[in-house]
Amino acid sequence: MTFTTRDAVPGDASALADLHVETWREAYAHLLPDGFFSADYVAARHRTWHHVLTNPRPSMTIRVAEADGAIIGFSWAGEPEPEPDATAPRDRQLFAIYVLAAHYGTGAGQALLTEAIGDEPAFLWVAKENPRAVAFYERNGFRFDGAEQAGAHGSAMTAARMVR
Repeated sequence: MTFTTRDAVPGDASALADLHVETWREAYAHLLPDGFFSADYVAARHRTWHHVLTNPRPSMTIRVAEADGAIIGFSWAGEPEPEPDATAPRDRQLFAIYVLAAHYGTGAGQALLTEAIGDEPAFLWVAKENPRAVAFYERNGFRFDGAEQAGAHGSAMTAARMVR
């Protein structure tokens, strides 16, 4: 299946929110507490994406991949948020990259990563329990640096930082 990529626009907010929820269900439902994907959670994703896309920061890059007229994935990178207990290890952070499972292996994830951060130094947080994502980042030069946050999102997940 072929796909195209482009910059996200404010009109994508609802579709991105729904995609973000769906990709989390696909990747993490078995690690998250029952009821995690509540109506409040979905509404919060919609508010977040509306805010992010209508109040862009100059350093932010948000790209979407589309196939057959529908958004199938996105990447979101920018200037790092303050780290909880230390300074950020790089000047660029990959906040999120998700592709619907039906489109794994199409190259959409790689295209979105390349368009978000290129081959520049960057860092990200990944669920250690997501071996597919970890392998993807390792193929792209990222390595764990030892920083971790256990119980991410009130779950059994451990968020681990990877740096390139």
